[in-house]
Amino acid sequence: MDLLKVDRLVKRFGAGANLKHAVRGVSFTVPRGEVLAFLGPNGAGKSTTMRMVTGYLEPDSGDALIAGASITQERRDAQLSLGYLAEGAPLYGDLTARAFLIFLAGAHGLTKSQTRWALDRVIQDARIDKVIDRPIETLSKGYKRRVGLAGALIHDPPVLVLDEPTDGLDPNQKQAVRQLIARMSEDKAILISTHQLDEVSAMCHRAVVIDGGSIVADGAPAELIRQSGADTLEGAFQTLTREEIIS
Repeated sequence: MDLLKVDRLVKRFGAGANLKHAVRGVSFTVPRGEVLAFLGPNGAGKSTTMRMVTGYLEPDSGDALIAGASITQERRDAQLSLGYLAEGAPLYGDLTARAFLIFLAGAHGLTKSQTRWALDRVIQDARIDKVIDRPIETLSKGYKRRVGLAGALIHDPPVLVLDEPTDGLDPNQKQAVRQLIARMSEDKAILISTHQLDEVSAMCHRAVVIDGGSIVADGAPAELIRQSGADTLEGAFQTLTREEIIS
């Protein structure tokens, strides 16, 4: 079952001579049980696409279905089935991590008993037990990222959209997040945007490459390497986009 279906999304900015086509009819699906890497150079349209998929930016045309609910027509239902970790997502710094997660649980409609269970689960999954009662503004970048990840998981959604989920984490923390994603992928659809190509091979079953607002490749990492004639995924990326990714 395709838990995430992106259907011909289009987004333009500006007007007249300053009109820019940021996303040009992007379509792809992510079934249950798959982790999909969404790759592209800076300015390719990745973040714009992800913001439309999650309902934070209105598309000019097209739609995204989250567990069957339209993000343009049934936004509330769609977002209840979605966990979103944005790159550099702002957190409420004056709240403790616990208070922030309780707030998010309430926003998603969890009862008090459901919230207690959910808190125990995400504290363990994100490994934030040591900082759960500290103000978020006092935390390191890595811990803030892990609190943000816990927030995306609090309501146990079937679809996850994770933008740079391991940004700011040390190698041990990155490995823990990779293991968590692998475990969750058994019954979820997960879309990941990353600049770390080693994470694609480690975490993702498939990769979609976008450049200039359009999809230029879609396949398993090994397939992209073979199709491009390169020796590595980084080489395939550079061949497909004619850009260099930071790795």
